Amino acid sequence: MRKKSMLIVAMFFVLTSISLFAQRTTDIKGAKDYPLVSRFKGSVIEYYKMTKWDTYKLPVFKDDATKPNYKNPLVLEGKIMRWQYSVSPDNNPAYVMKNYEKAFKTSGYKILLEGKPGEDFEEGPSSFSGDFYGGWNHLNLEKFGFAYSPIGNHKAIIVAKTHKGNNDIYIVDVISDFSNTTLITQDVIEVAAVETGMVTAKNISKDIAANGHIAIYDIHFDTGKSKIKSESAEALKNIAAYLNANKNKKYIVVGHTDNVGSFEANIDLSTKRAEAVVKELITKYGVNKDQLIPYGVGSVSPVASNLTEEGRAKNRRVEIVAQ
Repeated sequence: MRKKSMLIVAMFFVLTSISLFAQRTTDIKGAKDYPLVSRFKGSVIEYYKMTKWDTYKLPVFKDDATKPNYKNPLVLEGKIMRWQYSVSPDNNPAYVMKNYEKAFKTSGYKILLEGKPGEDFEEGPSSFSGDFYGGWNHLNLEKFGFAYSPIGNHKAIIVAKTHKGNNDIYIVDVISDFSNTTLITQDVIEVAAVETGMVTAKNISKDIAANGHIAIYDIHFDTGKSKIKSESAEALKNIAAYLNANKNKKYIVVGHTDNVGSFEANIDLSTKRAEAVVKELITKYGVNKDQLIPYGVGSVSPVASNLTEEGRAKNRRVEIVAQ
């Protein structure tokens, strides 16, 4: 009887040992870190996949980091890369997340979303600390795969955004415990930014002569706000130069939005933005007030699909229209 008990114990030990995760000591062949994101110290690449173009859903409302948005996620399109790193379990998910947070902020990245174990995001079909991955589009796992399922008992997430060259770059890090290790599942999405070029008096004149209007993408506002941001100054200066060179002509300044939010709210927002632009041109740049009429049309005149972030970015604009 004693021998039988010892055998059962021995078999249990063997099965338990087999089930423990064996962390690699070197990266998988052909895998390298993304050049803009340093790996967590001591981690090893267990999985890598690059997809030249696909869609990727994020549970964030535009650039709002306050709460996830499951009903209307941010839909990205572009090149998508996934890494899965493993690191020793003494680096728990919350600790790894805080390290990434510090690194992103130090590098000037914008944090769009973050959550650590014990925090609930209850607006979705399931909470963060509960079945978060099932509730959040399965973490896009079906499309991009993984070496080991990142659904441990303790999870943390951080989403950041930066810009380089012609791309907006989104970084998604989901950190979870797995067997006797900590997994870091990292997605990088490169999205081509809207290509507009800085508006000048010359191209305003050219476009209005050819088309009767010009779309301006260099006047910037915070999400849901009508206060003009300081980086819009150069565009406003160039618009004023054109208007002051054509004092005998009148124009409509038209505000446009994407379709996120209610129709009424977008009409109101686009009107306030058009009014803000007119006021700025008159008070700061000496444009004749009789030349301009502000008008907001909300989302009724899109130039691209509102189903993608790239399309919505093209739809958010100010237009100068000749009367």
